[in-house]
Amino acid sequence: MKIYHKFLLYQNKLLKPYIRILLGLIEALTYLASLLLIAGVVYEHGFPLSIGEVQQIQVLYKIVWVVFLVDVTLHILLEYRDTRKKYRRLAWVMSWLLYLTLIPVIFHRPEEEGAILQFWQFLDGKFYHLVLLLIFSFLNLSNGLVRLLGRRTNPSLILAVSFLAIILVGTGLLMLPRCTVNGITWVDSLFTATSAVCVTGLVPVDVSSTFTPTGFVVIILLIQVGGLGVMTLTSFFAMFFMGNTSLYNQLVVRDMVSSNSIGSLLSTLLYILGFTLVIEGVGMLSIWFSIHGTLGMDFQEELAFSAFHSISAFCNAGFSTLPGNLGNPMLMTNHNWLYISVSFLIILGGIGFPILVNFKDIIIYHLGRIWYSLKTRKLARYKMHHLYNLNTKIVLIMTFLLLVFGTLAIAFFEWNGSFAGMSVADKWTQAFFNASCPRTAGFNSVDLATLSVQSLLVYLALMWVGGGAQSTAGGVKVNAFAVVVLNLVAVIKGSERVEVFGRELSYDSIRRSNATVVMSLGVLFLFVFMLSMLEPGTSVMALTFECVSALSTVGSSLNLTPTLCDASKLLVALLMFIGRVGLITLMLGIIKQKKNTKYRYPSDNIIIN
Repeated sequence: MKIYHKFLLYQNKLLKPYIRILLGLIEALTYLASLLLIAGVVYEHGFPLSIGEVQQIQVLYKIVWVVFLVDVTLHILLEYRDTRKKYRRLAWVMSWLLYLTLIPVIFHRPEEEGAILQFWQFLDGKFYHLVLLLIFSFLNLSNGLVRLLGRRTNPSLILAVSFLAIILVGTGLLMLPRCTVNGITWVDSLFTATSAVCVTGLVPVDVSSTFTPTGFVVIILLIQVGGLGVMTLTSFFAMFFMGNTSLYNQLVVRDMVSSNSIGSLLSTLLYILGFTLVIEGVGMLSIWFSIHGTLGMDFQEELAFSAFHSISAFCNAGFSTLPGNLGNPMLMTNHNWLYISVSFLIILGGIGFPILVNFKDIIIYHLGRIWYSLKTRKLARYKMHHLYNLNTKIVLIMTFLLLVFGTLAIAFFEWNGSFAGMSVADKWTQAFFNASCPRTAGFNSVDLATLSVQSLLVYLALMWVGGGAQSTAGGVKVNAFAVVVLNLVAVIKGSERVEVFGRELSYDSIRRSNATVVMSLGVLFLFVFMLSMLEPGTSVMALTFECVSALSTVGSSLNLTPTLCDASKLLVALLMFIGRVGLITLMLGIIKQKKNTKYRYPSDNIIIN
């Protein structure tokens, strides 16, 4: 056997360990480069820079570019087979787009005017380089985060830590000089970042006068990331571009997004992002249509206003760029369509992504039946009887009942109160809007401090229940509340099983729902008690309203938030974090789980009444 044949035969055994070490070092360097690039972009756009600092940042960008080129090239040359299996088509496209940046380096600038010169200038431009490098940085960090799941780390803990990391990053970004008009304290910045990531809406400062357009961009990005979920975004990008994630990774992500199977995991992630972008886009157009030419804004400002409020509404955040939120005098007359648009965005964001995916299946099914009828000129005989799954039925019915109850109750108590002087159409619109907002959105069109005690109690009930599971909303969730109510009805009737819509609810669903309700009430009592000691001159109603709003990630307040001391703000921020991550999820991440035992103790009864 010739010597080179022997080399080719045994090269894997001889070289593979060293190749793996080299690629491991390059990957570590790539992660570091990704972090440095993001830090450089933040520094460039967050601080006023001198000419020398601008030049240093450009050098940093070139170094990162070289690192990414080396990383992609070595993976292709040294591990082509694994790379070919690992990379999806889009990953290969991104790699070729990165190699296109070498054209201005290899070829001189064309002397003749035309398409070739414009193409060369585009490839040599800062915009193309920076956007491409940012995408690569985000993909690398997403892939690294998802790979952590493969180390058998507690998924609940990873979810909580990911939200905490985004909050800390957002705190730093909001403190940048270019993000605020006159600066902001670290406590207020942390509070605002937590409120944005946890899609709450409570703010200790006037948003419209404190933050610059750059600050608004940071806030809306934090809202979008917080609304979708950090792990949802990172998992999507990691799986969409680098498809060969481990089985354990896929199982964890499947549970996070409530996918039916591993095979449909990527499609579920695509549906979540697709629904989000489509609904927010349609909402943006609807809001723009309602405010066009009425607020004294130019076209770009109207688009920015519409995009901001569409994202804020769908993510149930409740942030607004206007003084006085949506109760600004410019909006209170002849803008009913705006309030209706925002209300429906809140509802769609609050019912949950599994329901939206179920809606997709229902629409496709009916379109298929219509197409079959048009094609064959016969009615489709086959009919699916379980289009709406049990979760969809419960969420839709509870959402409808809560909206009807809230609208009628608020209209009844505020008809001649805070709604006095409005037309009949305005009163019903405001009643519907104020019934939608406690479903964890937090927008306000009237001063909540002027509402009657009865309306405030209705608000408290709606805020505490919240929206649907796996949604942008908070609260104990309508799913858990419905299960608790159904269990109560079963106990009163003396039934041994909890049955609804021809289905028997599982013991685990009942147990988790009861635990969620008990934990929610316990946490609320604890935080109201602590705040009453820190804010002795504040009424218990205002403190309770603030705590329920924070835990349920609503954002409504009786004008209490700006008056809180720093310690109280930190407590409320912690409450928002607990509400967004989820009480059960947070406990699962903190407390060591007990292993299932094969033995059972003798059963016994406790005297209840």
